[in-house]
Amino acid sequence: MGCPAAPEGKDRPLTVHQLNELLLICSLVLLIAVAAVRISSRSGLPSLLLYLGIGVAIGQDGIFNVTFNDAELTQVIGYAALVVILAEGGLGTKWKEIRPALPAAVMLSLVGVAVSVGVTAAGAHYLVGLEWRQALIIGAVVSSTDAAAVFSVLRKVPLPSRITGVLEAESGFNDAPVVILVVAFSTPGPVDSWYLLVGKIALELAIGASIGLAVGWLGSYGLRHVALPASGLYPIAVMAIAVSAYAAGAMAHGSGFLAVYLAAVMLGNAKLPHWPATRGFADGLGWIAQIGMFVLLGLLVTPHNLAADFWPAVIIGLVLTMVARPLEVLLSLLPFRLPWQEKALMSWAGLRGAVPIILATIPMVSGIDGSERVFNIVFILVVVYTLVQGPTLPWLARKLQLSDSDEAADLGVESAPLERLRGHLLSVAIPPTSRMHGVEVHELRLPPGAAVTLVVRDGTSFVPGPTTVLRHGDELLVVATDPVRDAAESRLRAVSQGGKLAGWLGTGGTSRPAQKVKPRRTSH
Repeated sequence: MGCPAAPEGKDRPLTVHQLNELLLICSLVLLIAVAAVRISSRSGLPSLLLYLGIGVAIGQDGIFNVTFNDAELTQVIGYAALVVILAEGGLGTKWKEIRPALPAAVMLSLVGVAVSVGVTAAGAHYLVGLEWRQALIIGAVVSSTDAAAVFSVLRKVPLPSRITGVLEAESGFNDAPVVILVVAFSTPGPVDSWYLLVGKIALELAIGASIGLAVGWLGSYGLRHVALPASGLYPIAVMAIAVSAYAAGAMAHGSGFLAVYLAAVMLGNAKLPHWPATRGFADGLGWIAQIGMFVLLGLLVTPHNLAADFWPAVIIGLVLTMVARPLEVLLSLLPFRLPWQEKALMSWAGLRGAVPIILATIPMVSGIDGSERVFNIVFILVVVYTLVQGPTLPWLARKLQLSDSDEAADLGVESAPLERLRGHLLSVAIPPTSRMHGVEVHELRLPPGAAVTLVVRDGTSFVPGPTTVLRHGDELLVVATDPVRDAAESRLRAVSQGGKLAGWLGTGGTSRPAQKVKPRRTSH
């Protein structure tokens, strides 16, 4: 991108000079993208649109006039980026939130996708005049809610955990059946019968789920029982395990996307050592993957070719958002007794992002007639309706009285294993909304075998006494023996949410329901 081309007829590797140019361009793009996040957070504009805009500005109709039309390379890089995004999303997904939501998420990912594909394809055929194959491809491509977009927006909106659990699990699960459908519709020749497609989807999902769960369990077991020589190795190991789940699932002819998401969910809920560092590392990789993917997709599009497909994209988008998605949610969630307000919000929260645009490159690579028009329609649809749905989602949540902004923040606890001593060091930061403020050390009532050994306050560290009063902003060092490590962390979280009476009248008590925990989230 922007590097001098090799002399005609010669095939030579990248030179040092070309590498310097490439590094300069990539670093500038990253810096601009980082600045764009600030603009996004202030304006409410989804960051993915800003990244796409950066790619368009660099492209052939933009400032630098860079010509890029390699759909196959875009597809490969997009797949790799999606693996990282799904891994990061899975690591940040709390099992206690998605466990009750699994049946609803599975229904949305299977029955809901089928409904959405059929309704959207019918609208594209009868209202826009597309051939059935093109209409089916578009219907399948845009029926996948985008994991990056959903994780990015929902982690800024204080919604009840039941809603976020369903939407996050759905976005992690529905990529798999959609990819299978897009590949089937993009294969030259007649499309397989519906029962063959259903059987193929079921088989690939089963293989992917089995491999993902197995790799996640083995990886978490190994990391919990093997002390690595440096804390920086844990984040690398976690991401490597998650990516290996994708590769193993895909090579076994299963759903690699489902495998990496499930493996990451297991790793993310295994209470691994040095977890905040791992989350920060995965968060950074997720940002790089999103930036690179969106910029590359922006490069691939040719803006002056989009005008003719603007209104067809708007019409298909209307069918998708106003008919297909609400009908999908209504039919999929019929077995579940959910309030109409939650169903309405889930209907509007079916966000699309880079995944549909990446999937739209599959028919281009396969050489399907009209595939460039399909890509343009999908690109316009994603941009227009992300611009509409993303910023209005917080407003709709407030109007439906579903915003859950009063929840106490979760407590950040980092664990470092002391293998020879069979103990753990728990580093605890007390957030501003924690009810641990004003609690004396002895009122924490930690289990025998755990004790607060150090407090850092305003840059000064001291050894606390039993009557030391904890404050917002304090950092505690808690030593816990191996048998009581989990109990000590649970007790700290309970006090953070319920105060000194947690266990009697607060969190974890029997006198009233336990207060819900809102995990600390990161945004993309």
